[in-house]
Amino acid sequence: MIVFPNAKINLGLNIIDKRSDGYHNIESVMYPVPWTDILEIVPASGTETTLTTSGRQVACPPDKNLVMKAYKALDRRVPLPPVDIFLHKIIPDGAGLGGGSSDAAFTLTALNELFSLDLSREFLAECASEIGADCPFFIYNTPMLATGIGTELAEIDLSLKGYRIVIVKPPVSVPTAKAYSGVTPMKPAVTLMELFDELSPELWSGKIINDFEKSVFTEFEEIRAIKDTLYNIGALYASMSGSGSSVFGIFSSESDILSESLKKDFPDCDIFTSLLQ
Repeated sequence: MIVFPNAKINLGLNIIDKRSDGYHNIESVMYPVPWTDILEIVPASGTETTLTTSGRQVACPPDKNLVMKAYKALDRRVPLPPVDIFLHKIIPDGAGLGGGSSDAAFTLTALNELFSLDLSREFLAECASEIGADCPFFIYNTPMLATGIGTELAEIDLSLKGYRIVIVKPPVSVPTAKAYSGVTPMKPAVTLMELFDELSPELWSGKIINDFEKSVFTEFEEIRAIKDTLYNIGALYASMSGSGSSVFGIFSSESDILSESLKKDFPDCDIFTSLLQ
């Protein structure tokens, strides 16, 4: 079985407060985008489950990979036969795009289908929540309001169909702990849902905010420069995704966004562009 785990972007990200367990309560809208890895799962040729990776270098041993953690998390609940897993990485790591979380979630859904387990999405999302905060989102893989530590999800009526997205990932990564250390939690005066109900993407700029940007931009000037450049070339809205380091721009479908021009503006960056469906 072959599946294509996709990335996500964060449309707004408010850090509400710090919890007694050391985590933070957030408010963010997660939106799926079609930048994908490739994941294949087949019955094992031997007696043990294996993971083989290719594409972008994965900086962790197989047993620490979120894909293997997903297999083990499901196996603890529903004993599984061994499988061979092949993961081809395309989505950049350390980008705020949720690539590893998506790989893990798609592992759960693929195993469910491969072995005809007939497990509900709610069951799989609960299983995914122990792997990482972003993982449950990819079980549903539809626009969601994420609250709590990011695992409390509510489906929202939001579509960017027909808009063009450009994602730029510079050759730097922002450690999540460092990103949080620069933020002063604060409950916003207006909730994200109120803003999305009132405003079209053409009016999001300056109103839909990622709280990580202020401190991250101070530390990483190249990330700020990407956001500025996206606006300069016509983005209706641009923002860092998650805690970085990727920055995305939303453009009208009529925008003439050429790969050659983007590569000239961002010669050392990974670039993805697509019409949203």
